[in-house]
Amino acid sequence: MTDIVLWGVLPYVMVAILVGGSIWRYKYDQFGWTTRSSQLYESKLLRIASPVFHFGILAVIAGHFFGLVIPQSWTEAIGMSQDFYHFNALFVGGIAGICTLGGIILLIVRRRTTGPVFMATTKNDKTMYVVLVAAIVFGLWTTLASVFLGEHGHNYRETVSPWFRSLFIFQPDIGSMAAAPFSFHLHTLVGMLLFAIWPFTRLVHAFTAPFHYLFRPYIVYRSRDIGNAPGARGRQPGWQPVGTRDRDRR
Repeated sequence: MTDIVLWGVLPYVMVAILVGGSIWRYKYDQFGWTTRSSQLYESKLLRIASPVFHFGILAVIAGHFFGLVIPQSWTEAIGMSQDFYHFNALFVGGIAGICTLGGIILLIVRRRTTGPVFMATTKNDKTMYVVLVAAIVFGLWTTLASVFLGEHGHNYRETVSPWFRSLFIFQPDIGSMAAAPFSFHLHTLVGMLLFAIWPFTRLVHAFTAPFHYLFRPYIVYRSRDIGNAPGARGRQPGWQPVGTRDRDRR
């Protein structure tokens, strides 16, 4: 019964909270849909910690997608052996996990040691940091435990991955997930908790990340249009905007 609740019911409860909470937050708290940036108070440490964390977490997400969504039979079909996959998962996943953990630790240190930033930290933020760090630590544990804690023989692509994919067809493979080691159980439960609180924390900004900023043109500052007045400069051509609105800076 416990396995049914944890691996057959709880994932759908988490999804319902994640989707419903995000809709509620967007409808009733659009002004709070933000990271509440504190760059104004401190930027030197932020320039290091933020990229390390964000690029690390992107690599972690990519690794989870590759390991959970892509079946083992597909990688074997293109000639990738399990030993080669396992080595890359440990090497790349270990680096990504360490970078993510290092980045979040630096962000927490910055938040604790910078007065105005710490004063702006809410109880909600503190709870979010605790759960986020726990998810990262337990994820890194599952990566390294296969080498240092004797779980080298376990192949999560035969237990956790089939269970994960089975959730999308509403036929949870409870037995496969129940057969996984405790470290994977713990990481999965903390991960579901993180996604359950996601809509109610500053993490919600990830759903509206401005990816078009990577491709938008430079910002052109123009003076007020004064027509054909002597000395007036004509409009200069620039890049076409991508995902932004063409507005003059006045």
